[in-house]
Amino acid sequence: MAIPVPVQTRATPATATPLERFNAAPADEAARTVLACLHSHAWAHRLLAHRPYPDLPALLAAADEAAYDLSPDDLTEALAAETLPALPEDTYAAAHTALNAAHAAYESRFGHVFVICLDGLSPDETLNHVLAAIRSRLNNDPDEERLVAAEELRQLARTRLTSTLEGRGAVTRAAPPRGATGHGRLAPGIQDKPPPQ
Repeated sequence: MAIPVPVQTRATPATATPLERFNAAPADEAARTVLACLHSHAWAHRLLAHRPYPDLPALLAAADEAAYDLSPDDLTEALAAETLPALPEDTYAAAHTALNAAHAAYESRFGHVFVICLDGLSPDETLNHVLAAIRSRLNNDPDEERLVAAEELRQLARTRLTSTLEGRGAVTRAAPPRGATGHGRLAPGIQDKPPPQ
């Protein structure tokens, strides 16, 4: 009696690394991966257009370059999809109140959610770091703050890409990005080919 051998439907071997799977994934699947890291269609388009990547540092370098080139509209799109940083579960109610007030003041002044990369901080340091950063950044003028926010988004994208493509698990968010597409469909404007010149 013959034992059936599972047929592989893709050229990627079952033991492929997350980066190899990303390189070989259909465009819509790869787009979902990168849009979960930074919700900018222009940024995602540039990353997909340069697949395959030989290694993670090459992908991160491409991600940085694309992030530096975000237009004001691209930055607005990315900021609109961000959620507030999560607080540790045992945070006091008074701390939540203070943080909510700080976030409200920030959003009122700048018109978008506060973003910050907390990579490398322990949960105990998060609250104080976020509150201090919001208070400090409230002194920025809007143009200066957009530059700071763009840099924080770039760092967040690096952290999320690294986590996703080193196989440490999926990117987590407190809520899905606003305007995200679902049901396995390619987000509008994302194609796996070089952008027109």
